[in-house]
Amino acid sequence: MKRIFFIFIVLGFSLTICSQDKAKYVFYIIGDGMGLNQINGTEMYLAELDGKIGVNPLLFTQFPVVGLARTFSASSGVTDSAAAGTALATGSKTKNGTIGLDSTLVNPVYSVAVKAKNKGKKVGIVTSCGLDDATPAAFYAHQPKRNMHYEIALDAITSDFDFFGGATFTKPETRYDGSKGPNVYLQMEEKGYVLAYGYDDYKKKTPYANKMILMERKEADLYDLMYAIDRDKTNLSLAQITEAAIEQLTRDNSDGFFLMIEGGTIDMACHANDAATAIAEVIDLNESVKIAYDFYQNHPEETLIIVTADHETGGMVLGTGASQLNLKVLQHQTISQNALSSKIVELRKQKDNKVSWEDIKSLLSETMGLWSEVPMSDLEEKLIYEAFDDTFVKGNLTKEKSLYQEDEKISVIARNILNKKALVSWTSRNHSAGFAPVFALGVGAELFNHMMDNTCIPNIITEVAGY
Repeated sequence: MKRIFFIFIVLGFSLTICSQDKAKYVFYIIGDGMGLNQINGTEMYLAELDGKIGVNPLLFTQFPVVGLARTFSASSGVTDSAAAGTALATGSKTKNGTIGLDSTLVNPVYSVAVKAKNKGKKVGIVTSCGLDDATPAAFYAHQPKRNMHYEIALDAITSDFDFFGGATFTKPETRYDGSKGPNVYLQMEEKGYVLAYGYDDYKKKTPYANKMILMERKEADLYDLMYAIDRDKTNLSLAQITEAAIEQLTRDNSDGFFLMIEGGTIDMACHANDAATAIAEVIDLNESVKIAYDFYQNHPEETLIIVTADHETGGMVLGTGASQLNLKVLQHQTISQNALSSKIVELRKQKDNKVSWEDIKSLLSETMGLWSEVPMSDLEEKLIYEAFDDTFVKGNLTKEKSLYQEDEKISVIARNILNKKALVSWTSRNHSAGFAPVFALGVGAELFNHMMDNTCIPNIITEVAGY
């Protein structure tokens, strides 16, 4: 009986696919590290700013179809971004640390983006991180180790995708073994890619670019885009790259496109347990979703938008046991923990290490709202003072490390205090095995309305788009 029931489900799924129009335009949007609480916390924070209990919904949580995805890898119940990215890109499980290869680490597996390219679609890859980072790489590269950045960049050239947009390629001349290789940017230009550095440079070059790689300005010297909470007008944003990608992929193209957009810096903020910065990153990803949605409104019968996550990061918990939340206090944090750490380093240099306690209090008041907007207990002030004494009086310059950052102890303690006042806690500085949310809108969206494995998502996209 169970076998007959299963056959009917498969048959029904196939008939649904065959009977509907194909998705000509596909937006595959991935919030790296964006678990359920990162989303819910962002919506509750926005509601608290409006003086109410509940949520102010993000655009993508209002999509008509919602599902959940399991995220385990072939080697662990807790995935890393390489294995999760490969699953989301190719529909195949692999071991942690592996890009675009099956679990033997030998056989290549090919992404939905490659299939789209083979069907004559234009293809774009967009991220707020480095273009050779794990998630974007999973859509075009095949390497046994995620930190083979030079080799991954060479795979980007081989892919012949039409648009790449992100911070940079991180090792343009250094092979995995440490030896020097031919500059990948020169090779990209030889293959017909126009390289643009910053949005103004993109606008100058886009009219004559058949294939484009848009990166942050060279002088910014960033491996990842600036956090949204720290960004100024000179910094490239994920929304700008998204707009550029759509412009590039639709020019002189009547065959459709596939566009992957990754909010990769959500993950970085969560690895640092920086709640205010993580929330700002989720809001920032929502800005790219709005751009995709605007496109959908002009092509509602031809467009599919998927918003999901590769995994949850940090084990974010909303509420610390008191049946209360105070998320609105996070509004007083105006820069990331990492940027605060940089300001402390700058202060040390400016004052030749003769930094006073009043200097630190003034800095934390200005950037975190401590004392000026956020009342401080004697114990909280003591914690920060002890870090000040250890750092500036005793000269202990040891920094606190998370996966992507090394931060001054004062900045970490200040962030901890603000998190506690918001009643937000974290279980780790790494990934968890929580469900990944799946939101869908447009052609074939109804096929995502269930509990699924993460490998199901690209397989359904492949069928819905006719790749």
